[in-house]
Amino acid sequence: MTTPRAIVIGCSAGGLTALQRLLPGIDPRLALPVVICCHTGSADVSILVSLLDRYATLPVVEAAERAPVDPGVVHVAPSGYHLLVEPNLHFSLSVDAKVAYARPSIDVLFETAADAWQEGLVAVLLTGANSDGAQGLVAVRRAGGYVIVQDPLTAEADAMPLAGLEAAGADACLSLDAIATRLNELCLP
Repeated sequence: MTTPRAIVIGCSAGGLTALQRLLPGIDPRLALPVVICCHTGSADVSILVSLLDRYATLPVVEAAERAPVDPGVVHVAPSGYHLLVEPNLHFSLSVDAKVAYARPSIDVLFETAADAWQEGLVAVLLTGANSDGAQGLVAVRRAGGYVIVQDPLTAEADAMPLAGLEAAGADACLSLDAIATRLNELCLP
């Protein structure tokens, strides 16, 4: 694998709990952008951002239209919009139709991030109750990126990790607690 340049994380049902366990394990020296798409069902993602900011070792912000994808920051997809990573490594927001019944869609984030970072992308698919993210993982693998899927046996809802494994396989299928360790191993100099 080439040197990682960015991390994307997708989750749905059980995602808040999973992120509250994952983010504290990320080394605070991590100098890569981390972009999260979490299905919340809420009209406002600011509560999720402030909750995650309490646990994370890196600052957590809501991703905004045309904002740069900053390294060393956790960016969270806003509610009601697809979050896209443009080739110039800035965000754009879209109100296109839902994908896999979701907006924001993990597939949309992963696919655009794979286009932007190619083999420098690390994609993580966590707990969730639908198949969103599976096709995104296919795009990440096709671009040469590295795929981590939460072990379905450790997921609060196993449908999402199972769909991801079935569609794309994984470079690593790990328990939640082992994922942060693997990210640190991959992404720290």
